[in-house]
Amino acid sequence: MTQTRTHNAASPVARVLAQGRYETLAMLKNGEQLMVNLAFPIMGLLALNYTAFLDPWAERYGISRIDVAVPGVLALCVLSTALSGQGIATGFDRRYGVLRFISTTPLGKSGLILGKVCAVLTMLALQYFVIGALGQLLGWTATVPGVLLSLPTLLLGAACFTSLGLFIAGTVRAEATLAIVNMAWVLLAALGGILLPTDRYPAAIAPLVDALPSAALGNALRGDYIYQDFFLIPHLILLLSALVFSALCVRFFKWSA
Repeated sequence: MTQTRTHNAASPVARVLAQGRYETLAMLKNGEQLMVNLAFPIMGLLALNYTAFLDPWAERYGISRIDVAVPGVLALCVLSTALSGQGIATGFDRRYGVLRFISTTPLGKSGLILGKVCAVLTMLALQYFVIGALGQLLGWTATVPGVLLSLPTLLLGAACFTSLGLFIAGTVRAEATLAIVNMAWVLLAALGGILLPTDRYPAAIAPLVDALPSAALGNALRGDYIYQDFFLIPHLILLLSALVFSALCVRFFKWSA
C-alpha cells in the first residue's frame, strides 16, 4: 500500500505578498533607509513649518506654511522610497547575485518586481500616516477631496520613480547606483520642484523644471491638497515618465552584474 503526499504550493499571489513583506522588513531594518524614508521627511516638514522659507508661497495662496509644506514632503517621501530606497537595494541585490537567484525560483522575475512594488506601497502608506499625523499636529487641515485626489497621484508618482530606480539599478554598477540616486535625491529635493513650487524660479528655467517628473509630482499634489483640483498636465508628465522609464527598464535591465 502506497501513500501519496500532496504538497500545497504557495499561490503566485502569496509568493508576491511574502516577497513584499520581506522587502518591507528589509527597508524598516535598514538604518540608512529609515533616515531617508522617515527621518529626513520629518525633519524637512518641521524645518519648513518653523522657518519663513515658505512664507512667499503661503501668502500668495492665502494659506499657512504647513499647508504648503505637507504636499511637498509627501512628494519627497515618494522620491525617497521609490527612487532611493528601491534603487539602492536592487543595485546591491544585483551585485551580490540575489536577483539572479530569486529570478530562477517559483517567484520569478515578475513576482520579484511585484514584491518590490508592494514594499514601496507599504512604506508609502506608513509615510503617509506619519507625515499626515505630524501635519495635523502642526495645524494642517486635510480635506476629504484632497486626500481622495492625492491617492492616484501618489500611486502614479510611485510607479514613475520606482521604474526609474529599477532602471538605474539594473544598468549600472551598485556603487554607481548609490551615487546616482543619492545625488538625484539631493538635487531634485532642493531644485526639482518637489518641496518648492516653481512659480518663483527664474523665468528661463521654471518651464524646464516643471517638465521634470519631480516637479510634476509636487505640482500635482499641491493641486490635490491646496486647490482640491486635478491638474492634468502634471499627471500627464508623470504618466509619460512612468511609461518611458518602464520601457527602458524592460529593455535594458540586467539581472546579474
